[in-house]
Amino acid sequence: MFHQVFRSQNKQKVNKEIILIGGGGHCKSCIDVIEAEGKYRIAGILDTPEMHGNKILGYEVIGSDADLPRLIKKFDHFLITVGQIKSFKKRKQLFEMVKKAGAKLPTIVSPNAYVAGSAKIEEGTIVMHHAVVNASAAVGKNCIINTKALIEHDAIIGNHCHISTASVINGNVQVGEGVFFGSGAISVQGSIIPDGSFVRANSLYYGK
Repeated sequence: MFHQVFRSQNKQKVNKEIILIGGGGHCKSCIDVIEAEGKYRIAGILDTPEMHGNKILGYEVIGSDADLPRLIKKFDHFLITVGQIKSFKKRKQLFEMVKKAGAKLPTIVSPNAYVAGSAKIEEGTIVMHHAVVNASAAVGKNCIINTKALIEHDAIIGNHCHISTASVINGNVQVGEGVFFGSGAISVQGSIIPDGSFVRANSLYYGK
């Protein structure tokens, strides 16, 4: 079910605890957005076993994927912070694991982004700094709308997509599940991007 995101969200600070799953470069960008939004306090990060005890931007790696069943009993909120370039399968697997265990995956929106009041964004999606989600656009579950990305009016973004930095999804475009849309790429208005597509950086996508 879609969760509508209004600009007034950022005015309310609730500071609930959240666990981040994935400790790479994308995690660092997510940390910055979460801190700026101010709704959640990062309680720890999950990464590979050899990273246990290390810190990422001041937040400790408290375990690995294997610790998810234990941590889901203790914490309510999680965010998938594994990056997505070659494949969406790892992010999708982690998302489904967390959902099956009954935990929550909130929508995270940078206070420096713009989300239209008529736009809809599903759970587990993060909208990064200076991104724009325009009128009547819809973004699915577990997506990355990266820094300075533009989602124009009436565009539909499927689940588990990565819309990369400074890219443009023009009006009425339909993006399938698990699509990687590269940095600086532009889709022609009304085009259809099939499930699992890999759109190269700085390309012009005509689609169907």
